[in-house]
This record gives sequence, C-alpha cells and structure tokens, in this order.
Amino acid sequence: MEKKPTRVRIVDAARDLMLTLGLARTTTKEIAKAAGCSEAALYKYFTGKEELFLAVLNERLPQLGSLLETLAVDPGGRSVEENLVEVARQAALFYEQTFPIAASLYAEPQLKQRHEEVMRTYGRGPHKPIEGLAGYLRAEQRHGRIAADADPVAAAELLLGACVQRSFAWEMSPDRRPPDSLDDFARALVRTLMAGIS
Repeated sequence: MEKKPTRVRIVDAARDLMLTLGLARTTTKEIAKAAGCSEAALYKYFTGKEELFLAVLNERLPQLGSLLETLAVDPGGRSVEENLVEVARQAALFYEQTFPIAASLYAEPQLKQRHEEVMRTYGRGPHKPIEGLAGYLRAEQRHGRIAADADPVAAAELLLGACVQRSFAWEMSPDRRPPDSLDDFARALVRTLMAGIS
C-alpha cells in the first residue's frame, strides 16, 4: 500500500486529534507523532496549530463557506427554499464537526486570542458564514424571491444559529443524537424560516 504524502498525513492526524482532544489540548508534537513524522517536518508545511486548524477546516470538513460563495453568485436555478435546505444540511454537518474542536478554545483565553488573531489574518472566523448567507439572501431579495422587508442578517443568524444549537444541545442528550434526521431537520427549519421571509 502506498504511503500518503507527509502533508496529507499531518492534516489527517490533526483532524483526528482535534476531534478527540479539542484544539486546546492537541499539540503539534502529538500531531507529528500520529502522522509518523518529526515535528520539524510538520513545521515545513504549517506555521503552527492554528494554521493546521485552518487546513482541517478547508480540507477535511464539510464546505459551508464555498457553498455560500457559490450561491451568492449563482443560486443554480433552484428555489430559495431548496438552496436554504442545502445550506442548513451543510451547516449542521460543519458545526457538528467543528464544535468539539473549537469549544476547548474557551477554556484557554490565551490560545483563543492567538487563534482569533490567525483567523483574522486569513480573513476567517465564525461570523463569515453569517455574512455569506446574508449576502445570498440580499441577492434573492433584489430578485424579489424573498420579502423586501425581511432582514437578511437576522434570517442568516436564525438559520445558522439553529444549526450550531443542534450540534451542541443534542450532544448532551442521553443518546447523544437529535430526534430527527438531518434532512428532516433542514427541511423543517427552512420551512419555518421561509414563513417569516417570504
């Protein structure tokens, strides 16, 4: 069996460790060990743990940001409701996987501050999906497909906030699973939101 390239092994190891230990407790030393390389080899590809986290977000998790960018430019001939259902599905998957990684940042204020600085440097952050979805909804508003008096930012925050809440709240339930399927959740959420913005 052919061995994966070093960079691929590093990102895979980072994702696995960040999901199990959280971002705060994962070290570059542990990532390098799990990837089967030296820590010096890791630093040939990444400046540190924060940059590795961005690689995990971009390369190993559901791609919410690219979906929002695409929709803002071209809704793809689908209805607003169909597009928002896909956004809700991808957002729920994205937050389900990123929440356990990023939650540990709040336990270490200095790490959180460094992480925020790196995210700002790369133009990233948890506010970006809200901005992206609000931009898409404004475009739909200009085309008359949602109400002129609807608030695109509030609608984006409601939809994405529900997706974050799903990943957090049901993790604490006895069976650690939401009561409905991802598809049912996305459709019900969007149907309810559409009643307020149509």
